[in-house]
Amino acid sequence: MQPAGFDLEGMLQGLTGVLSTWGLRVVGALAVLIVGWIAAKTIRGSVRKALRKSGLDETLVPFISTLVYYLVLTFVILAVLRLFGLETTSLIAVLGAAGLAVGLALQGTLSNFAAGVMLLIFRPFKIGDFVEAGGTAGAVQEISIFSTTLHSPDNVKIVVPNSAIYGAVVKNYTANDTRRNDLLIGIDYSDDIGKAIETIGKILDEDARVLKDPAPLIAVSELGDSSVNLVVRPWCGKNDYWALRFDLTRKIKEELEAAGCSIPFPQTDVHLHSVAGSGAA
Repeated sequence: MQPAGFDLEGMLQGLTGVLSTWGLRVVGALAVLIVGWIAAKTIRGSVRKALRKSGLDETLVPFISTLVYYLVLTFVILAVLRLFGLETTSLIAVLGAAGLAVGLALQGTLSNFAAGVMLLIFRPFKIGDFVEAGGTAGAVQEISIFSTTLHSPDNVKIVVPNSAIYGAVVKNYTANDTRRNDLLIGIDYSDDIGKAIETIGKILDEDARVLKDPAPLIAVSELGDSSVNLVVRPWCGKNDYWALRFDLTRKIKEELEAAGCSIPFPQTDVHLHSVAGSGAA
């Protein structure tokens, strides 16, 4: 028996009406979201392929394709809101009024985006360059809208926020075609300096990787505690830098020893002097 004033049939009809109206909208919204998400990924892949086929700089490809992906998702979300009867113009006005709060909440993300745009405009490096930036070093793998991905020499993936790179010093080791190797070679104080310089110069002349222009420099840099230090500065192509450095270090040691020079190691000489009249108490 129903209480007085309680209309169960009317409530069921109202609930049925709500479910029939909003249920279809929810199902439609889910369908639009799924289809839109798939379409956004497909469009991003197509844009990436088209940009690479057009010969665009590889540095710009991931940034532009990711930007297109988020733009498509934005239109998809607006379309879903329209299904629920929300006017997009009113929604945009509300979002604009709340822009300050959103900006404060996402200031880190927005600064990374702004830094990514500046990196693409000023181009301190490109894909494949070996750089030191953001407190780390590695080969640039990708520049996205929020972060830059590096691969270290020991094959570790490093993701650095764009703001940490743009707001700091960037060292690009592969930007120029040539690099200078700086080697410090020590010889004994009793060795012939002229002979040592002549031996090292011959090694540099025989190595095809050492450039003639600029000419390599061999000079006495300092008189150390245990050795006379020679600075050896040959120029080479950027791709030969490490191989040349390793080979020269070994070759110079072997040839200097063959020429009668020695490579001293740090040591301390202690001289004891006896004082006349002194003795044990």
